[in-house]
Amino acid sequence: MRHRLLAVALLPACTLSSLALPAFAAGAGPQDTALHCGKLFDSRSGKLLGAHTVVVRNGKVAEVLPGRAEAGAGVTAIDLADRTCMAGWTDLHVHLGSQSSPQSYSEGFRLDDVDFAFRSIGYAEKTLMAGFTSVRDLGGTITPHLRDAINQGLVKGPRIWAAGKSIATTGGHADPTNGYNSELSHLLGPPGPTEGVINSVDDARQAVRQRYKDGSDVIKITATGGVLSYAKSGDAPQFTVEEARAIVDTARDYGYKVAAHAHGEEGMYRAVAAGVTSIEHGTYMSDRVMGLMKQKGTWYVPTLYAGRFVADKAKIDGYYPDIVRPKAARIGAQIQDTAAKAYRNGVKIAFGTDMGVGPHGDNAREFAYMVDAGIPAAYALQAATIHAAEVLGVDDQGVVEPGKRADIIAMPGDPVADIGNTMKVDFVMKDGVVMREPAR
Repeated sequence: MRHRLLAVALLPACTLSSLALPAFAAGAGPQDTALHCGKLFDSRSGKLLGAHTVVVRNGKVAEVLPGRAEAGAGVTAIDLADRTCMAGWTDLHVHLGSQSSPQSYSEGFRLDDVDFAFRSIGYAEKTLMAGFTSVRDLGGTITPHLRDAINQGLVKGPRIWAAGKSIATTGGHADPTNGYNSELSHLLGPPGPTEGVINSVDDARQAVRQRYKDGSDVIKITATGGVLSYAKSGDAPQFTVEEARAIVDTARDYGYKVAAHAHGEEGMYRAVAAGVTSIEHGTYMSDRVMGLMKQKGTWYVPTLYAGRFVADKAKIDGYYPDIVRPKAARIGAQIQDTAAKAYRNGVKIAFGTDMGVGPHGDNAREFAYMVDAGIPAAYALQAATIHAAEVLGVDDQGVVEPGKRADIIAMPGDPVADIGNTMKVDFVMKDGVVMREPAR
């Protein structure tokens, strides 16, 4: 991370005072930016370092220099000396196309896709401004289009890996016709692989190929029942082993990773055995499942925020339909204990919130819930940086190192000592472009 050039003055707080400190190389380009960070979190080692200067050029980190390096002509300097800098966070489980409310179940009948699309623009910007420069959106037909609009610079938002329509079984958690009356169901007909609903190995393969045709970046399956779907069971297995394996094998042909929503033990075990990349929620994760996950290198994305949110809202009359309310109360309250047990047992954990269940932009609360579960703060920060990059299968983000994406955030205080500081992000840079700066 360090390059010796010319000696410069040190910040008093620098922990590397025995080193000769560098300055910027001559001939800095007109787009160079220097971030003078009071502290720098090294997500690779999980350690908080002293003062550093991060040089950004053409959207990439060019240099990471100990201390406060002198800025040359043509360099834009940003003073973050009273803040902690780190790589931008990734939330591996969001739904930017929606946000739950007591009206959610009726809005699907009353509103058009364009209405949800306009809402998603605001959700995306809130997420970015909270420090999340990347997200994996696990289900929703709006988000692939939102991803494209962000990539084209039309709207502000995080970098998106979009699953598009989740893959389910008939009546399963992502069956879009759950809750329809018989007349409407008869008029529309049963959904099939094109709509992401499968009932055989051949259907499973077709559903993945349809997601490829639709432009998805990742595959999402609902391996068990879910909390908020209009269906009785929240944990019953919903794919055969053969169906799940057909999805994973076909996804691999197209270069896709597979994320599996799972609450119940048996459906979770089948998904892990089939070779999914990650288990989402994992509420009733058993020792048997944990052992297989460790053996196969499967990641766990706990989504503690969603568990707490639905358990709280289940106490409010009318917030959820009667068929949903008992699931929300029972399953939501369990997830934090499962995350604590998974961490103690050495299961690999990455960061995800299931935001859209709760209000977008509130994603960083997940850090505090992880710490409440006994996960060290430094590990929780790694979960949203280098661990998340591993889950996505990318090596150009999640760390502040030369040659990597210049996705850098900063906040007052020390988030390792006080995880609550993660809620105070006030500097956001994405691909070298400053999206948010502290008020001075």
